[in-house]
Amino acid sequence: MTTKLAVITGGSTGIGLASAVRLAKEGYKVIVTGRNSKSLSDAAKTIGANAITVQADTANLSDLPKLRQAVTSAGGKIDFLFINAGVALFAPIEQVTPEFFDNQMNINVRGAYFTTQALLPHMNDGGSIAFNASIAKDVGFPGATVYGATKAALASIVRALAAELAVRKIRVNAISPGPIETPIYNKMGMPQAQLDGFAAMMQGVVPLKRFGGADEVGDLIAFLASDQSRYITGVDIPIDGGFLLGKMAA
Repeated sequence: MTTKLAVITGGSTGIGLASAVRLAKEGYKVIVTGRNSKSLSDAAKTIGANAITVQADTANLSDLPKLRQAVTSAGGKIDFLFINAGVALFAPIEQVTPEFFDNQMNINVRGAYFTTQALLPHMNDGGSIAFNASIAKDVGFPGATVYGATKAALASIVRALAAELAVRKIRVNAISPGPIETPIYNKMGMPQAQLDGFAAMMQGVVPLKRFGGADEVGDLIAFLASDQSRYITGVDIPIDGGFLLGKMAA
């Protein structure tokens, strides 16, 4: 039996790592990327023997040959690609600089787009691609003008790419996490008091009254990688504990 190959960008922590662990349990060989060598080393131990790590920065397109070479060395054909690497930085519009804007656009959109482009020749026909978007594109969060725009761009890319790749039977979908317990919350650039207030607000609005776990997102990713989702393409799947429902009912 041939081992399937998955590639997860930003797979050393949070949702990416949980998804890698889940896919490895399903028997996938998993290539994960990340910028920090220590985090990648720790991730490889967590994922287990099926892990392959590549130190690469999604925003740095010159790192893409390293990723393609890892794919070639691992067998050359990708069954599942999870474009997960991203940053979430919040700031009111008055404080947004061109550098702040470009940083998020380069990682969340430009890097995601050209990573997909670079790996498409390595994708098996009939494979699956998932993009990590966010409910921030659907809700007007203060301070999220740039972040929300990057995730809206990904959702648009997913719809067009799903139509474009249908000829190859490659499915393309987005997931949109709501409040999920991951390290990204500590990287938003907010003061701790503001971060605590944001977390309390989010949890209060979620009908299920809790944050989700990264492992729960990993379960959804495993579904999108599997043949169980073989008739699903071009959609955006919220995984938010009913957050969007709660906002509509508020």
